[in-house]
Amino acid sequence: MDLLRFSTAGSVDDGKSTLIGRLLYDSKAIFEDQLEAVEQASAARGAPSVDLALLTDGLRAEREQGITIDVAYRYTATPKRKFIIADTPGHIQYTRNMVTGASTAELAIILIPHIVVAVNKMDLVGYSEARYQEIVAEYRAFAAKLNVRDVVYIPISALHGDNIVSQSDRMPWYHGATLLHHLETVNIGAGHNNVDFRLPIQYVIRANSASDHDFRGFAGKIVSGRIAVGEEVVALPAGIRSRVAGIHHGEESFERAVNGDAVVITLEDEIDISRGDMLVRVRNLPHSSNQIDATLCWMSEEPLKIQGQVANNFSGQWYWLQHSTRRVRASVQELNYRIDVDTMHREDAQTLHLNEIGRGQIVTTEPLFFDSYQINRATGSFILIDPHTNNTVAAGIIRDRARRVSELVQKREERETPSLRTSRSSNVVWEPVSVTRPMREELNGHGAAVLWFTGLSRFGQIDGGEGSGTEARTENIRRVAEVARLAFEHGNIVLCTFISPYTADREAVRALAPEGSFWELYVKCDVEICKERDPKGLYTRAARGEIPNFTGVSAPYEEPPQPEMVLETDRHSADELAQRILEELVRAGIVSGRDQ
Repeated sequence: MDLLRFSTAGSVDDGKSTLIGRLLYDSKAIFEDQLEAVEQASAARGAPSVDLALLTDGLRAEREQGITIDVAYRYTATPKRKFIIADTPGHIQYTRNMVTGASTAELAIILIPHIVVAVNKMDLVGYSEARYQEIVAEYRAFAAKLNVRDVVYIPISALHGDNIVSQSDRMPWYHGATLLHHLETVNIGAGHNNVDFRLPIQYVIRANSASDHDFRGFAGKIVSGRIAVGEEVVALPAGIRSRVAGIHHGEESFERAVNGDAVVITLEDEIDISRGDMLVRVRNLPHSSNQIDATLCWMSEEPLKIQGQVANNFSGQWYWLQHSTRRVRASVQELNYRIDVDTMHREDAQTLHLNEIGRGQIVTTEPLFFDSYQINRATGSFILIDPHTNNTVAAGIIRDRARRVSELVQKREERETPSLRTSRSSNVVWEPVSVTRPMREELNGHGAAVLWFTGLSRFGQIDGGEGSGTEARTENIRRVAEVARLAFEHGNIVLCTFISPYTADREAVRALAPEGSFWELYVKCDVEICKERDPKGLYTRAARGEIPNFTGVSAPYEEPPQPEMVLETDRHSADELAQRILEELVRAGIVSGRDQ
């Protein structure tokens, strides 16, 4: 059964705890003794009815003040999905607690990289559709400044239970899903990195008996990607290659392991690996550097100390940087700007204070092995620790360090000698500048991406694969994928419209592009509608056996389990769906809003 971790976020008295309490209550996830305790506490406070917020506000100070201070975790499940809920505080002085709760969440419920905007307290405005639409318009304008790909709006009343578990009769104008239905069905796999194999080593297990004196295993949790016995890997930072000899969990052995598995891996060769090292695939390496461009959320009462701002000595200017299982000394060399979280504007700043967010440049004493946060949350995040108190002072996410073309050209010119800059007609051999995809993206004015449209025949795509066998289709998709990859590397947005009925084929295409660059778009349409759109009568001929291996009739179609988008062509027009795709591309930062 799937597990969804989600957190709440919002200001004071927005009803976050009440919402979670109502969700637990209406879904019958509360024990009788818990409800009795809440009823007694509500009566003691003189509340006119049961205060469901008390189900999550467990601290005495929280119940006395009616606010959330610490992060409260609740565990529940429905027949469709298991949930871990983080109820986070709204007071600004407890922002660091909110960040802690949100750090492992896959979805956030915001009450006024998945977001559910639960427009709460609709009962106070008479369940007005007009007021709801005003709030949605305001939030959409703000969300356009954020890199958020999936925002859903649900009008609710946590106090009275409207649209929490059951559809509200008091808002007949709302035809969307209830909050619980959305939580049960939201696609949470699109943000998982199942391509880039990363295994940070936590512990080295050696032989503990004479019978297995040669055993040497490397224990850790696979934070992204997958691995199989026999695959070639490289150990970082040593850079030594080997092959996977075995994958173990307890007393069991497996042929393969995937993202999220805690395993012990043995290698064919004896390699000196220790805690903090990382196993990755040979042809799929992370960045390696001791210079990090990061966004920081400052979580300490003591302000950020920047290298060079404290006179006389280095004391107090360095921090421990914890990245996965690796801990190194680090210092913040430069603070580029502070972010105003209300407007998202950038402001000049000399330091960061409690709960402030900014962009800075960090230097470490040893190299880190990382990906950008947009590609890989596990290897794209870190924390800073005060070396004197061992308190966590900041949480950070690593940015994509693609450089601008002008900067590359300028640095290249600075490296050239005067004789190289004089004349192309001389006998000097000029070394060509390597043009990279980021440079082409800069020149094109947009990012690169592969949009892969998949679905039944006649959903509106072009595909020459009907009637072909499985091997022929796989080879067709492989060739198309190679062409798409070449166009992608030239900085283009590539549109591929193919039935591509097999999940394995589509995953093979996904593996050719960096995480976040391949979008699987499931063009969903009822098969009867597809038949109506079939002027050539292909479905009829296939039913008579005249066309073998016809998808949806005599050959299977494997629905994408976790597509980036689902496009229902039997419910929306082509113009509407095209506009939706453009909006998602804008949210992802691939194109700008003016390109629409």
